[in-house]
Amino acid sequence: MALNPFFQQGARSEQNLVQDLINEQLRMYGVEVHYMPRKYIKENTVIKEVVASKFDDAYPLEAYVDSFDGYGDNPVLLSKFGIEQTNELTLTISKERWETYIEPLMQNEDNIQLATRPKEGDLVYFPLGDRLFEIKFVEHEKPFYQLMKTYVYTLKCELFRYEDEVIDTGVEEIDDTLIGEDYTGTTGEDGGISTLIGPTQTLTLVGTGITATAITGIVTSGGIRYIDISNRGGGYLGQPTVAISSAPSTGVTGIATVRLIGGIVACTDNVNPATRSVQNVDLENVGSGYTVAPKIAFIGGGGSGAAATSVIGDNVIGIVTLTTADGYVGGVGYTTNPNITFSNEIFKTGVTTVSAAATAVVSSAGTITAINITNAGLGYSTAPTLTIADPALDNTGNYKFNEIVTGQTSGTTARVRTWNATTNVIELASVDGTWTRGEKLLGETSGATHTVREIDLDPTDDGFADNLEIETQADSILDFTEQNPFGTP
Repeated sequence: MALNPFFQQGARSEQNLVQDLINEQLRMYGVEVHYMPRKYIKENTVIKEVVASKFDDAYPLEAYVDSFDGYGDNPVLLSKFGIEQTNELTLTISKERWETYIEPLMQNEDNIQLATRPKEGDLVYFPLGDRLFEIKFVEHEKPFYQLMKTYVYTLKCELFRYEDEVIDTGVEEIDDTLIGEDYTGTTGEDGGISTLIGPTQTLTLVGTGITATAITGIVTSGGIRYIDISNRGGGYLGQPTVAISSAPSTGVTGIATVRLIGGIVACTDNVNPATRSVQNVDLENVGSGYTVAPKIAFIGGGGSGAAATSVIGDNVIGIVTLTTADGYVGGVGYTTNPNITFSNEIFKTGVTTVSAAATAVVSSAGTITAINITNAGLGYSTAPTLTIADPALDNTGNYKFNEIVTGQTSGTTARVRTWNATTNVIELASVDGTWTRGEKLLGETSGATHTVREIDLDPTDDGFADNLEIETQADSILDFTEQNPFGTP
């Protein structure tokens, strides 16, 4: 007979014996890997493209390394399409172990599309190289039905190319695979380098705030108290210049700036939603020596129709000058305009008196760049004390790598990729929503909370974009100045 007469070719006991022998061989000669199923968080409803996915489970499993083509020698190829990693790995795992151990655990998980066998697109963590591999093909009929049954799955894998997937398995060795060995992701004290790739957003947060300080003086004669808008105008695409009539020869001409507002209906001037109208006119310098109220005009900005008048007075506050506090001019950590108050106000007797008012100009860097006067007051005997409110000072804690952070105003969520407590710069991935400047960013695990000061949706240098360097080197190799290096057509 062609077949062994002592085997029944399909008996359950014989199949179990072969499976047990294979399982034992895998435990003896295999490597313990972690199988990580891909969970589909969001898909394109038209072409079923995976928009967002995550890996938050890792199941230890023994696997035999069949081959490691390209794993050692020349794993990087330079082609006309760029640099390509060719690391490949072929693993064999037990079919019985899958069915009795992993499949029951995965069946109760949400967002998993296939649990009855290993699936293309899932990941395998290979501890010997501390690397993640993505399954590209699953062979389930090799060897081909020995004793009428298959016993193993063969997984053909390639080195995983990270995009914006969430990896949060709770296994530290896996979760930190995406960053360099010397990088903590927290303070930058060890000088480690982030090796993360994929789309990210960078936010500059508020660390320790410093309150800005300023002083002012008194204009005793003919200063501009305020500018009153009589017509907001419309159609302004940019800031119009405020023209103020010149002061007498012994005086100083005032200087003012405008604040614009959108959404104002001004006949046909604001048909374009991008156009705006004049909201306020603030004084940078109240001038001096005016005997009659100067005329006000608005020049440029692309709009028309704005009009205003001025009111003058004696003994008003003059230019507000920012002073140095704790080594900084303009403070640190401001995300919104702070309140400005005037105290120790001493007025002249027997005259009409009015308290001054002012507003701050806050830069994207979180500092106050100027204090503009909205009302210079009236009747001051001495210069009042100007107080600027504190910036947000309740920022605490350090964010942890891969934790979820949530914007307390916008509800936007993301995963922490890097956090530098010295520069207060945080790099985020898997962003869902749109951040709001000035909102609090709360860490789900660390409890850290900081205020968003600056939002950069497209970082200029992610540490991996070498386009400029490659182009520079190429220009030094190929010289087109005298002739075509590829020959004349």
